[in-house]
Amino acid sequence: MLQLHYRETGQGTPLVILHGLFGTLDNWQTLARRWAEAGHRVISVDLRNHGRSPHSPEHTYNAMAADVLGLFDQLGLSPDTTLLGHSMGGKAAMRFALDYPDRLGKLIVVDIAPRASDMRHQDAILDGLNSVDFTQCTGRQAADDALARHISSFGVRQFLLKNLYRQDDNSFAWRVNLPVLTEQMTSIGVEITGNQPFLKPALFINGGTSDYIDAEDKLHGIPALFPNSQVATVLDAGHWVHSEKPDEVFGLVQDFVGM
Repeated sequence: MLQLHYRETGQGTPLVILHGLFGTLDNWQTLARRWAEAGHRVISVDLRNHGRSPHSPEHTYNAMAADVLGLFDQLGLSPDTTLLGHSMGGKAAMRFALDYPDRLGKLIVVDIAPRASDMRHQDAILDGLNSVDFTQCTGRQAADDALARHISSFGVRQFLLKNLYRQDDNSFAWRVNLPVLTEQMTSIGVEITGNQPFLKPALFINGGTSDYIDAEDKLHGIPALFPNSQVATVLDAGHWVHSEKPDEVFGLVQDFVGM
């Protein structure tokens, strides 16, 4: 169990936010501030091997859920806490809900289903991140130039470059534990299973143009583990639905947590 880095703002019913793969808690700060202003105690978290949280050779959902449990204990979070996770963070949130149901009031999962994910679509990102030579890298533009040889999307590169930081010796590095994530990418794609379903309210938010939640997931996969769940589709949004349609995601979460 690792002691996770987090940022806390606001007062009220606790809302804990878990980011996705290659992300950090900063990805959710605009919405975190809005939810805090709306009356919630918002705790944004850096998951293991990401952001400013510790690195570990293990990167499994069991380990991530145990880390989050440690944070719940550290902060004394009440059983009415809502846990929200996006993508990889959504699978970590599902694992937590199934393993520690008494610690949660509600679950929110953003654009991911319990089924196994084919992680080969991450190959170009891994190739790009691993291609950056930090003995030669002089800054953000040099890193972007290296990424661009593998990743054509400007938006994806800007997202990844949020991991770039300057070390004490003035050299640059990635905040993510890239060797471990590269090695354990298959573990990130595994199916989430459970011996007992999570019976409390759950909200799944999916982007209308994303294929991370499909019709089969809505009909069978999600209800099998989360029978008291609903799926809300945000039209004209992809996998990063919270950054593409923040107002819609804010309203969906606010309505659900306030129920």
